[in-house]
Amino acid sequence: MINALAKLFVGFLFLATGSICGPTPDRRGFNLPPDVYRAVCQAPTENPLTGCPAGTLLVGPTAKYKTIQSAVASLPNNTHPAVILILPGNYTEQVNVTRSAPLYLLGQTSHIKSQARNTVNVVWRAVAGTGDNAYTATLTVAPNLNADLTGSGPTGFSVPPGTPFGNTDFRTYNLNFINDYAPYSVSPSLALSMGYANAGFYYSGFFSYQDTIYVGKIGSAYFYKSTIAGQTDFFYGFGTAWVQSSDIELRSCGGGITAWKGTNTTFENKYGIYVTESNVHAANTSLSIVGKCALGRPWNAQIRAIFSYNYLDSSILPAGYIQWSATDPRVNNYTFQAEYKDYGPGFNLSARDAAYPITKELTAAQFAPYSSPRKVFQFENGAFGNDAWIDYLA
Repeated sequence: MINALAKLFVGFLFLATGSICGPTPDRRGFNLPPDVYRAVCQAPTENPLTGCPAGTLLVGPTAKYKTIQSAVASLPNNTHPAVILILPGNYTEQVNVTRSAPLYLLGQTSHIKSQARNTVNVVWRAVAGTGDNAYTATLTVAPNLNADLTGSGPTGFSVPPGTPFGNTDFRTYNLNFINDYAPYSVSPSLALSMGYANAGFYYSGFFSYQDTIYVGKIGSAYFYKSTIAGQTDFFYGFGTAWVQSSDIELRSCGGGITAWKGTNTTFENKYGIYVTESNVHAANTSLSIVGKCALGRPWNAQIRAIFSYNYLDSSILPAGYIQWSATDPRVNNYTFQAEYKDYGPGFNLSARDAAYPITKELTAAQFAPYSSPRKVFQFENGAFGNDAWIDYLA
């Protein structure tokens, strides 16, 4: 049972510091351990908001806000952090976050360190037809539609100059986002679409089949201890995604796990998808996908994708990465589909070496510039070190 005084202490802390994570003297480290600053608010209690930060909104069947989107829409357009606590249940809706101030969505749970025991599911059912992929997303984090559109062609949708940056510190804890339009890959069906924003997802789940996760231009997304499931190109985008200590579930094989588009900029960029210290495996033992699933393929020839320190089960294609297609390979000297110290039955060094340059095995020196989130996440102006929004102690 969570001590009520501890819950009240965290509420006062939020008022004093603007964060449920406690003071941030170095902008990256927190003074309160995570089992205090989250558990006190997320734990089921007779009054769910007891001890939560002052002003926390409650969503649930008997609460003032019956949907997550109605709570999000009620927030004032100011610079103050906001917290929304969501009671257990299935919420059939699309959630669209456009505010720029920090926003944390918390799922009520007694198990804050487990995605598998989450009690909140946000469900939508949509597939891309004649419109943009963005319209299908269960969760959207972007300042406006222009910042979120995928578009088409090698460079995608041209975001208009002057488009404002969106949320500087968006987070979810212990929430699942599901797009279950069909139980197989039929067309883009996004669980998450985000761009022009910083977003962290902790102990959260994202489930679809095709294009599960989209990280758009100038988007920075951090996933920790989360589960991401899909079949075809289920991480795709233009921005930067770091997937840390998570489960990558293969529901079948189609295209690749990743499909990224590089972007030309006037400054050095490290936009790409980075999957590290994670478990890449078949979603269940009934699937006949041994040796069939590619780590990724180039959505355009400037893709940057790096898998590092991951356990790969036998589902992974021996060659690792693949071309876009036999007739449209999209591979040139800028193509960077790489690995560093992956292991397990899905890692075949001789087959990887034979697939060079489509698959690159990195040396320690080659991997070093991409070895931490701080080295790859960038501010809008291109400066590196954009990681103050990441909860490293979750």
